[in-house]
Amino acid sequence: METMNVQKKSLEFDPNLYRQDFPILNTIVHGKPLVYFDNAATTQKPRMVIEQIVDYYQGMNANVHRAIHYLGEKATVAFEEARKKVAKFINAPSARQIVFTRGTTEAINLVATAWGEKFIGQDDEIILTEMEHHSNLIPWQLLAQKVGAKLRFIPFTPNGALDFEAFEKILNNKTRLISLTYMSNVFGTINPIKRIVRMAKDRGIPVLLDGAQSVPHLPTDVQQLDCDFLAFSGHKMLGPTGIGVLYAKMHHWENMNPYQGGGEMIQSVWLDRATWNEIPYKFEAGTPNIAGAIALGAAIDYLSKIGMEKITLFEQELTTYALNKLADLKGIVIYGNAAERGGVISFNLGDVHPHDLSHFLDQQGIAVRAGHHCAQPIMRKLDIAATTRASFYFYNTFEEIDYFVEQLKEAIEFFTP
Repeated sequence: METMNVQKKSLEFDPNLYRQDFPILNTIVHGKPLVYFDNAATTQKPRMVIEQIVDYYQGMNANVHRAIHYLGEKATVAFEEARKKVAKFINAPSARQIVFTRGTTEAINLVATAWGEKFIGQDDEIILTEMEHHSNLIPWQLLAQKVGAKLRFIPFTPNGALDFEAFEKILNNKTRLISLTYMSNVFGTINPIKRIVRMAKDRGIPVLLDGAQSVPHLPTDVQQLDCDFLAFSGHKMLGPTGIGVLYAKMHHWENMNPYQGGGEMIQSVWLDRATWNEIPYKFEAGTPNIAGAIALGAAIDYLSKIGMEKITLFEQELTTYALNKLADLKGIVIYGNAAERGGVISFNLGDVHPHDLSHFLDQQGIAVRAGHHCAQPIMRKLDIAATTRASFYFYNTFEEIDYFVEQLKEAIEFFTP
């Protein structure tokens, strides 16, 4: 992405209007105000989401769908309302296409097991990319080992974008699925999903999108994207941990085997056989994370009230501003410079190990991520052990970026012999 001069303060968006809704942002860390730049790992929670969890346990704690009493009915209504909110947020045709999971990881494992084991076999091929999070790599490795399939990978170029010439060469009549990240958690690259889906549809190949990084930051319309599956996590979009979503086109849900067995996913049970519940309950075995789903609905209400388009534009301003400021630092190497990118910046600073740099920044109140970011194949290709990663959300400010860059300058002085 070409960097440009931007004003330090957006004329369209003021993050300070929202920061007051996040109690944790008032935290003092080692005597310094918290600067939270680890949003790609998990986001902070607004008060209304926290209160929603408390409200569930204080006012409607009961299991859903199974009790014919006041609390059970109240909880069921709230739980199903959350499902409708998710469907509306991603413009799914029906709330029945929304299955609650523990997160993106379980959602992808569900597809690999319930769909993959049925429709992928010996010598079939699955196309992934070299920039996948382990959650969109390991499930397919396990499936390929189990059924004798082969994994193919779209390489990334030096600027962190996908190599489409290579993609066209590996796309063939053996391809049974394309599964890729919408937005890289290392490079910040926003992949050209519509182009990829269009190429896949020409051959009748389903596409799964790992939306863990994209859904919290970009307007998402599954009907426009025309993806077959979309997986994402609540905790990366203001919701609680332990709740996630899998969207699928209805014909996939109808043709998939159950993922887990137990309560809720059954219709009738005999000692030697069973029949399955209707969709989506066929794929929600056991007591779900009821409080988590309801609180995710509250998070969606919060994001929707702000507007995802506004969030996207503001984060683009923040990221451009940060890239301009960081570019002036001596010895910095930034990984990924694709034309379309989100608010994730991975870098190394001279010979300073990312863990040492992260510890130094923590002492100044700044929370960043250091490590391989669950993307070890990327690190191996770049021939590095790890990076430091700063990732932004709409409650971050230009002033925080100024402070961050100043502390990086201090770190250069501190670690220079």
